[in-house]
Amino acid sequence: MSERYVGAWEQAGLFNPLNAPSPNYTYYLYDWGVGNSGQLGLGNTTNFSSPKQVGNLTDWLVVSGGYTHAIAVKTNGTLWSWGNNQSGNLGLGNTTYYSSPKQVGALTNWKTVSGGANSTIAIKTDGTLWAWGNNVFGQLGLNNVNFYSSPVQVGSLTNWSKVYCSLYYSLAIKTDGTLWVWGQNSGGQLGLGNTTYYSSPKQLGSSTNWASCGVISASSFAIDKSGKLWAWGDNGNGELGLNNTTTYSSPKQIGVLTNWSIVGTNFVNHVIAVKSDNTIWSWGNNNDGQLGQGNIASLSSPKQIGSLTNWLNVCAGKYYSIALKTDGTLWSWGSGSGGPLGLGNTTYYSSPKQVGSLTTWKAISSGVKSVYALHY
Repeated sequence: MSERYVGAWEQAGLFNPLNAPSPNYTYYLYDWGVGNSGQLGLGNTTNFSSPKQVGNLTDWLVVSGGYTHAIAVKTNGTLWSWGNNQSGNLGLGNTTYYSSPKQVGALTNWKTVSGGANSTIAIKTDGTLWAWGNNVFGQLGLNNVNFYSSPVQVGSLTNWSKVYCSLYYSLAIKTDGTLWVWGQNSGGQLGLGNTTYYSSPKQLGSSTNWASCGVISASSFAIDKSGKLWAWGDNGNGELGLNNTTTYSSPKQIGVLTNWSIVGTNFVNHVIAVKSDNTIWSWGNNNDGQLGQGNIASLSSPKQIGSLTNWLNVCAGKYYSIALKTDGTLWSWGSGSGGPLGLGNTTYYSSPKQVGSLTTWKAISSGVKSVYALHY
């Protein structure tokens, strides 16, 4: 398995030595939910409430759902995009919407990608960082607020490892374990102890121990290499998990545990996370049952969903959640409006429901009301 292949899956939150993807597999791309901007890549603008295959190719490697667009990397290192393109966020040099995947340029050295609200940030295999699309708050990190419809390199460094694009701000981790932030900061979501906006990357603290991050509308989360979970930013719905609704502009540890593995966040105000024992936890807004607790009571601190110990990966959409188990099954819960639960209906569920019967799902990502998944 090549270093690039592992790196891409690690960025997707899936790299686990016990469940690493194999280069011997071929990966199909499926999606479902709202497709009004062509973000499902199915050649139309139709909503689908059950999984639909995107084309017939089996060479997809990484997929990221933006607000209403999607970006993906194939196994050959090419970059593809589709959906809403009003700010040039597809990177195709125009603002035309596309309802099926279009290749971004001709390069074959893309490693991983993250979609935000009409903006996109990506890393190449050489460790360089690239950005394009909406830049109204400096979220592209290019030291300006200009919009770009084609990829532009952020600085000249070659040590970027992971990137996380939110609504209007971005977080990234370098290979040295440092954490960098830029963009909108109205809720202190950059973690720099203030609410100042920055249009170029700023280092958060001096730690070299960061492992992964998660971002929602104006709140940030990070797991360090010791397994501690940290949060900062807006907290009006208790989404920081600190047992209060106080906003913080610098990182605060959630509890004292050191066994957090993955934090699944998106564009709204609830959080789903997995611990190293494969238990699943949730907190934040729960108006539509998106916390999976069997009710609609919001939570300001983490609470376990059920008692199972076979959860692998999670992601959160707008008022819904998607999760993978170690047995390769796919599960969903929360708001079914638009069909993002993949259950063949638009019903709301406040506890996990299995999506179909497949046991070969390997990766998940979500937009606002659209879901993207890979299976072999």
